[in-house]
Amino acid sequence: MPSTQSRLLSRGSYPEAQRIASVLRKETVGGALLLAGAAIALVWANSPWSGAYETLRDTRVGPSSLHLDLSLGTWAADGLLAIFFFVAGLELKREFVAGDLRDPRRAALPIAAAVGGMAVPALFFVLFNLGGEDGALRGWAIPSATDIAFALAVLAVISTHLPSALRTFLLTLAVVDDLLAIVVIAIFYTEELSLGFLGLTLLPLALFGFLVQKRVRSWWLLLPLAALTWVFMHESGIHATVAGVLLAFTVPVVRSDAAGGPDAGPGLAEHFEHRIRPLSAGVAVPVFAFFSAGVAIGGVSGLGESLGDSIAIGIMVGLVAGKAIGITGATWLVSRFTRAQLDENLGWPDVIGLALLGGMGFTVSLLITELAYGAESESYDHAKVGILGGTLIAAALAAVLLRLRNRRYKQMYEEEHRDVDQDGIPDAWDTVDDRAEHDPEWRGSPPPGRTVGPSADG
Repeated sequence: MPSTQSRLLSRGSYPEAQRIASVLRKETVGGALLLAGAAIALVWANSPWSGAYETLRDTRVGPSSLHLDLSLGTWAADGLLAIFFFVAGLELKREFVAGDLRDPRRAALPIAAAVGGMAVPALFFVLFNLGGEDGALRGWAIPSATDIAFALAVLAVISTHLPSALRTFLLTLAVVDDLLAIVVIAIFYTEELSLGFLGLTLLPLALFGFLVQKRVRSWWLLLPLAALTWVFMHESGIHATVAGVLLAFTVPVVRSDAAGGPDAGPGLAEHFEHRIRPLSAGVAVPVFAFFSAGVAIGGVSGLGESLGDSIAIGIMVGLVAGKAIGITGATWLVSRFTRAQLDENLGWPDVIGLALLGGMGFTVSLLITELAYGAESESYDHAKVGILGGTLIAAALAAVLLRLRNRRYKQMYEEEHRDVDQDGIPDAWDTVDDRAEHDPEWRGSPPPGRTVGPSADG
């Protein structure tokens, strides 16, 4: 039998579980706003007043001398989503520097699942569009993305008591997925590259990094530098959202003391994430959804035409079947080659349910659609219908499967929140190792009847 340290999807440390719960509460609210923004756009774009929606979306603002006279829709995609990717970059760095994923054994699973969840949907899309119309294959990356806000909104609607291990896995999977998506955008969707502006990008980026390393948090210094980094990245030809990730990676996660150790406390990443995540989840992503989801379907005949397009079919199959097969298959491969087993409280139906949730690719999928086909093409509208259709199908299937498992989830949820001795730490985490990590000053013995060995998650 494998040791408890070889369990996949096991419960993480208590501080990490608390942090993840806080993050997901904010993202759930953001998911509800995202759904509202997308629904308003879809209804408006198919109403008699659709012209007003298009006029608003295409209204251009900004200085033309700097090539920044962009439409509101483009500002949402290039500007607001840079905030979204900044937060994603902070989250990813936090996970790998100070979170549970600093342990390579824990990091292997979400990384493998994210790679599988991107590669298999892309393969399905290519298979459905081989020999299709010219340019169709440019959208191969559309079904590869996972929208964590959308997934959490579905979890809130179906009221499932998803245990902390599955919520953590879903979040880390989505964050790694976002990083891979931005790499794909930078490499495969950059048509013209200006090395001069790319070099200029490094100047404000380096100065921003120097200041945050010195714990400077003055907005009047950092915000202009971030804006300059974004402008130069935009002018270089690489999608400007890449600037958000690069800026995030310069922010320190752990503050070192005079001796160079981490005991002095957290770095600025926690401060920035706390301040900016509400802006990302509550404003940036919903506004982007509002400007991007408004596709004119054109009635039943128009919907039939869109759903009959190989682009839309490839996206839907990729989001639903591709994500399910890719994420579940990657998890199985990790289990097979590391000889690790799933946590004793979970089974493969739980993995499949999460994999289906991963098929809700909305925000980044819409961004890649615009980059792949342009906002004026017929393929662009068909791809949007495919994204909406695939996301809804994946959400429905995930809801059914996870609701079937909800009784077991509720038991696990209650076990994770039980605190019989009322010491502030749930009993499931109240072992010597977990208690010491939660409270570094604690050096006592475990309470009577408590385990003195390693916790259940290793």
